[in-house]
Amino acid sequence: MGDPFYITTAIHYPNGRPHIGHAYEMVAADVIARFQRQAGRDVLFQTGTDEHGLKMAQAARARGLETRAFADEMSSHFSEMADRFHISYDRFIRTVDTDHYAASQAIWQAMVDSGDLYLDRYEGWYSVRDEAFYDEKELTGEGDDRLSPQGTPVEWTAEETWFFRLSKYQQPLLDLYAAEPDFIRPDSRRNEVMRFVEGGLSDLSVSRTSFDWGVPVPGSPGHVMYVWVDALTNYLTGTGYPDTGAPNARFWPADLHLIGKDIVRFHAVYWPAFLMSAKIPLPKSVFGHGFLLSRGEKMSKSVGNVVDPMALADAFGIDALRYFFLREVSFGQDGSYSPEAIVTRVNAELANAFGNLAQRTLSFIAKNLEGAFPDPGRRDDADAVLIEEVVVACAALKAAFGDLSLSQGIEAWMRGVYACNQYIDVQAPWSLRKTDPERMHAVLGTLVRAIRMLAIAILPVVPTGAATILDLLGADARDHAAIDDDGWYPAQVVSCFRLAAPTPAFPRLELPAEVA
Repeated sequence: MGDPFYITTAIHYPNGRPHIGHAYEMVAADVIARFQRQAGRDVLFQTGTDEHGLKMAQAARARGLETRAFADEMSSHFSEMADRFHISYDRFIRTVDTDHYAASQAIWQAMVDSGDLYLDRYEGWYSVRDEAFYDEKELTGEGDDRLSPQGTPVEWTAEETWFFRLSKYQQPLLDLYAAEPDFIRPDSRRNEVMRFVEGGLSDLSVSRTSFDWGVPVPGSPGHVMYVWVDALTNYLTGTGYPDTGAPNARFWPADLHLIGKDIVRFHAVYWPAFLMSAKIPLPKSVFGHGFLLSRGEKMSKSVGNVVDPMALADAFGIDALRYFFLREVSFGQDGSYSPEAIVTRVNAELANAFGNLAQRTLSFIAKNLEGAFPDPGRRDDADAVLIEEVVVACAALKAAFGDLSLSQGIEAWMRGVYACNQYIDVQAPWSLRKTDPERMHAVLGTLVRAIRMLAIAILPVVPTGAATILDLLGADARDHAAIDDDGWYPAQVVSCFRLAAPTPAFPRLELPAEVA
């Protein structure tokens, strides 16, 4: 069993159906999880839904449903999307789960034991949409037009509440950021959080009495936990907390919380403070990715540019969307998508460059060699040069993925694909078939080795299409690391393996008229 690696997405708030941003975050986390499994790590990958809070209760009331029934329905849309996008999660957690209630109440008690919770009266500004409290100095606008830093409406709230001594942790948090520069990534998010904490921290209201849809506060009838206390604790729930002997306990501390940039404060300020108070080790890294914009604009219902990710899946296919998300957007920054951009990028690289390379090579072997792997033949320097270029490209992808530079990793991988296409055009095995069959065998054998390496390297991104190619090359091909294994190819030849006539693993896309 390899070293443990624990990755989480944010748990998504299901007061509405999932949007493309939810799919983007899940896919990115899935690629990282698959990549780490491929590297031999023992991976725990958790995603799910955050189902408590006033927003959910209000949305259920508007639908005329009991809150739990509404939560069940809406959470199912997120789990269906995860499955549709081939998200290889180990647990889809829901904050209504029984073990999550136990974990939330356990961390609450640990904060009580540290003397960090006290009962008082809260009066201040609250955004229902963000489920967040804001100081007056953070707001824009005046009167009834006041808005939070996220541009959401706020309302004045007054009620008895439990407070968390967040102010006590201002300096410990600043010390953490100084000692662990990779705790918050990318640097732009780290700088924002540091400025926020340096500006001073007020104690945080962490319970509500105005509604009852939440985790009950132990020993305090009428109080439910502030939704972010409950939501953040899900990361511990997945490890079996508070049972230190649970099978998944070895995965804490988490290696990576992958979240949207709009909730970095909760994960990089509140969460480590809660954990410090509860005397629980801190996660290793919080990465705040950017937004996925529709034609450069943030998606909103009022603008009418919100697209159902399931509709995009119907229009373009899962591999194509997964590839586009991670290739097009520099990870950590905002990115834009449009149907035209998806078709252009996927056709140019995945279909025309890699897909066509595999299709014409393997089809040629199936047709002209009856599917038998070509004998090693007469190799020359060009063959060795190509294999080295592909090895370097795959190694560059691995290094970039390890650093969460996902777009740059795929760009490096494409250099290996382009090298193969240049090689096949120069070597022209279709001409060698008549003029130099022995050399043809060497060229085709070199291409098969290169295609296998490239397929293994890109497997975390496009698991269906890459697996299709690897299956054509023999089931064992999938099990090797993404480096050249010169012994694999001769073994396939000796075993008299024959590949079947391939169908395109990455077909070209057409621009659908019905997707905005």
